[in-house]
Amino acid sequence: MRKSVTYLILTVITGCLVIAVFVRHTPDLSAESLLECYEQSRTYGKLTIQYPENETLFPPEIPAPTFRWMDEGASVDVWLVSIAFPDHKERINIITREPKWTPESKQWEEIKKRSLDEDAEVLILGVSRGISTDIRSAGHVAIRTSKDEVGAPLFYREVNLPFIDAVKDPSKIRWRFGAISSAQQPPIILQNLPVCGNCHSFSREGKILAMDVDYANNKGSYVITRTAEEMVLATSDVITWNDYEKEDGEQTFGLLSQVSPDGRYVVSTVKDKSVFVPMPPLAFSQLFFPIKGILCIYDRQTRTFESLPGADDPHYVQSNPAWSPDGKTIVFARAKAYDLEDTKGQGKVLLTREECKEFTEDGKPFLFDLYRIRFNDGKGGTPEPIEGASNNGMSNYFAKYSPDGKWIVFCKAKSYMLLQPDSELYIIPAEGGEARRLRGNTSRMNSWHSWSPNSKWLAFSSKAHSPYTQLFLTHIDAQGYSSPAVLLEHFTSPDRAANIPEFINTKPTAIRKIREDFLNDYSFVRAANEFFKGGDFIAAEQQCRKALELNPNNVEAHCTLAYALEHDGKFQESANHLQQAIQLEPTRVDAHYNLGQAMARQGKLDDAIEHFSHVLEYEPEHNKAHGNLGSILLVKGAINEAGVHLFEAIRIDPDNAEAHYSIALAMAGQHKLDGALLHYNKAVELRPDIDISPAMHYGLAMNYGEARRFREAERSARKALELARAAGDKAFEREIAKWLEIYKGLNESAKTSDKR
Repeated sequence: MRKSVTYLILTVITGCLVIAVFVRHTPDLSAESLLECYEQSRTYGKLTIQYPENETLFPPEIPAPTFRWMDEGASVDVWLVSIAFPDHKERINIITREPKWTPESKQWEEIKKRSLDEDAEVLILGVSRGISTDIRSAGHVAIRTSKDEVGAPLFYREVNLPFIDAVKDPSKIRWRFGAISSAQQPPIILQNLPVCGNCHSFSREGKILAMDVDYANNKGSYVITRTAEEMVLATSDVITWNDYEKEDGEQTFGLLSQVSPDGRYVVSTVKDKSVFVPMPPLAFSQLFFPIKGILCIYDRQTRTFESLPGADDPHYVQSNPAWSPDGKTIVFARAKAYDLEDTKGQGKVLLTREECKEFTEDGKPFLFDLYRIRFNDGKGGTPEPIEGASNNGMSNYFAKYSPDGKWIVFCKAKSYMLLQPDSELYIIPAEGGEARRLRGNTSRMNSWHSWSPNSKWLAFSSKAHSPYTQLFLTHIDAQGYSSPAVLLEHFTSPDRAANIPEFINTKPTAIRKIREDFLNDYSFVRAANEFFKGGDFIAAEQQCRKALELNPNNVEAHCTLAYALEHDGKFQESANHLQQAIQLEPTRVDAHYNLGQAMARQGKLDDAIEHFSHVLEYEPEHNKAHGNLGSILLVKGAINEAGVHLFEAIRIDPDNAEAHYSIALAMAGQHKLDGALLHYNKAVELRPDIDISPAMHYGLAMNYGEARRFREAERSARKALELARAAGDKAFEREIAKWLEIYKGLNESAKTSDKR
């Protein structure tokens, strides 16, 4: 026991001695001693100040940023941050054990005051705690504070990623509004919107808000309302771009719409078709750009829609419009209209990844040029390419006039539009001229920009530091030169992409809350459709049931639920919902078609014939309905009537493998060997896995036998026997086996005869 106590005492004493020695031999780490040791001309280990960049210009109202650096110096574990000012008075010195530092509020206010329109030098020295006077690394940048305030709050959207998740559940998208001067994250003023909202814009004085909304399952819906502290997005505020020439039945989304400076007009892309597909990377999880469309003007006073002459040429895609500050000119992106190889003549608005494979897989370029046109009270004029933003071998888009009318800032990328990793901001005089790259560009994606009302600052989005888009500021001087980007740290959530920032010429409290007053069953259907596309049939079913709770007469919900239930093996319930959809909408083609397929699988051939006939009544060129109806009629023995539908199916779609196979089967039964072989070979060429019918090869065997081609007859009979055994059809197996023996004997006899 005494030994244990003695050992414990010795251990404690030894530990105390070690601590004492460590304290005695650790030099005091003082800013003064480090600065005395620092030699500006000497080369130290590499310390890179990542933020802010050299010559960054901060707005006077911005809260304290976080200085960040990367240190490659050996054994560096403590840093001195020392700031020298042009007044040559006392420096601000801070010692930190992390490679970052955020000034306290009072410190930052002093820094801004003492660097107003003059450079302050930020020097960072890296040392080891063990040897405090041995400077291992060094880096420095100059910063200053601008006299120009931003002077306006920022309205912006936050989206969850990947983008397909936001499509499935738009209620997670939210909007914030707040001042640059706020040290806290701007408050959420709109969330839980049951439909997707996008592309908001405000009138010059901030009195009118206009925004894309997918109200009532209408992608062309658009809400226009007056701003107020408490706002309601009501159905009475909704228009639809589909009302423009709606008699042609062509669907419109109304893309990238913008309200005029005076709030009277809205310009948008209509009669549009777009590449709009999910992509794998989290940061760039959608590919979007229009390939067809014209510009349309909505007049809020007359409540009329008219195309804009000069920007309504169907041979071009005309999109992404922007108003000049006086409302007299519109700048827009233009390219030659393009019809995808797999969708020619189909008139689809949104296209799948497979349909867009020349872009999504082959990387086919698609370039836009910027054009200007006189608005002329809606009469339009002659479009003119803008010098510096057209015919430069790049894609030019997202033009934004400065409020003073002097400049246009636009995006330039190698191809496409929106969410391009190489997108950079360029500036030109408003009348056009040499394009200059803004110094404020970051390393990855610079887009969605907005001018402050005083034309001094530009807000924009970037993915330089994160796959989740962040907001930045850059100062634009009188000559159009910009400063390095200032990160709006307090504006960004770590799990949301912040985009579409727009300065509003109003006070930060002008909008406190926005709520919607929409029927939202359609948002659940949209979510269900996205889950269905992604193969999550259970989630699709759940979303459809939510929609039907709100609106039992939602035809789309019944149809999508039926498809999800079918994949889950609930065939009878699936058929019930298709029947309900048809009762609500008797001309619903996809409901009749899928119910026809369901009836055919259950052996209810007469019911299947009825529904496929309805499909062809409402859509005579439906090649799959022709093919399925022909195949069923063939089973029922109506060979001539079956042939009419089967040949119609391959007339509409020559690559319909199922129709070719059924025609081959019919011709084999009619002893038309050459025709049967022609269509059989075509079917197998198109779909090698289609060759599953023992009846086909049995018919071919009979045909070959009649033609006394016994070797082919034996081979076809063997194939028929193999398929019959796989299908478990014992009776047919015995019939085929009998003929196989006959053809084997005839084939052997033919061989013997040939030898003689």
